[in-house]
Amino acid sequence: MKIVVFNVKYSENLGDGLLADCIETTLRAEGIEVETLDLAGRTAVGTSRNRSLILNILRHLPARLRRAVVTKALAKQLRESSRIWDAKIAAADAVILGGGNLFQDDDLNFPLKVGTLLDCAARQGKPLAIYAVGVGPHWSESAKRLFRRLQDTRLAHLSVRDGFAYRNWLEYFPSGPVPQIEPDPGLLAASLFSRDLPAVHKSVGLCVTEPKILARHASRPALSIPLTTVSDYRDLISHLIGAGYRVTLFSNGAGEDQKLAETVLSSCRAAGIGTAETLRLADRPRDPQQLLAILRQNSVIAAHRLHACIAAHAMRIPAVGLAWDGKVEGFFREMNRSGAFAAAGTSPAGIAAMVMRADQEGLSSEVHHEQVTAARSALTNVCSTLFGLNRPDTISRSKKRNKLVHNV
Repeated sequence: MKIVVFNVKYSENLGDGLLADCIETTLRAEGIEVETLDLAGRTAVGTSRNRSLILNILRHLPARLRRAVVTKALAKQLRESSRIWDAKIAAADAVILGGGNLFQDDDLNFPLKVGTLLDCAARQGKPLAIYAVGVGPHWSESAKRLFRRLQDTRLAHLSVRDGFAYRNWLEYFPSGPVPQIEPDPGLLAASLFSRDLPAVHKSVGLCVTEPKILARHASRPALSIPLTTVSDYRDLISHLIGAGYRVTLFSNGAGEDQKLAETVLSSCRAAGIGTAETLRLADRPRDPQQLLAILRQNSVIAAHRLHACIAAHAMRIPAVGLAWDGKVEGFFREMNRSGAFAAAGTSPAGIAAMVMRADQEGLSSEVHHEQVTAARSALTNVCSTLFGLNRPDTISRSKKRNKLVHNV
């Protein structure tokens, strides 16, 4: 049996690649042949050489013109992708689209790619699972039409990853189909990392994210997003070092994030904050394994990036999520960790206090085990649906998983 999986495995933001690896590893453990295809047509981690310039230009255009520019820019690529995807799907038994925040209207970037995939799945007539996806608010009419192409497919499974995504989905599909809520597959990240590293104490991994990226995709006003200036990062670092913590700055792999982290480090050095022993910058990670290694060397994490938080949680490292999009708050609610979510407007001092509290409290091993088991069961149950396996062990795990779904 073969499943072809679609997501953004080769995004420069390595959280997406981590998701893809979690799905692949789990499915292969079930004896399933898996091939993952990147919705952007990439075959290796990378980005456009002119990415920053393109983003800056788009940021200054009106919405309608941005959508027209993106549509024209993607036209040739999507024609080629459609040809390749038709052949790949024809050779497979089923299709999975997920995970990740794939149902969002980012100037039609994802709607165009997902819409093209849905057309291919419909043409080939193979069963389709839309699995543990994020769903953004504020779809344009064009995005709605593209995403609604799923109604022409053989949809066998539909799930979203949190209550925010659930409510957004129902807003745009009020007549159905109605999704389930399934745990994010990133919760399986510990299965990807087997290196035995020494325990760490009072060490904070601070994920640095370029504020222009947050502003572009945010579901809330940019001015309310905490920790978006170099001075904010500097103040937070000062509080943490003053409380006896070591701080490691890192990025999720995106070039603009790493550049900002370098700027933050230079600013702290110039201000006399920290030493080589108490403040360092991790090398830019080039694959999900390197990102996991950075996370594993800390006792607590603070991040805007959702999958820095999820991967840390997967390895039983407490995380503090920083508000900028509903998907971050949604994850912390699903994990019953709303107290570790820094809401809009939280000051650097407030974030520091939350980081220290999260480090002191840690994570319950029993609850954590249930959450990871639920995530694994969710994915294996998708396979049962696609292939009609209905194995007793899978059904048993499904009942346990359903008890963990909340906050709809």
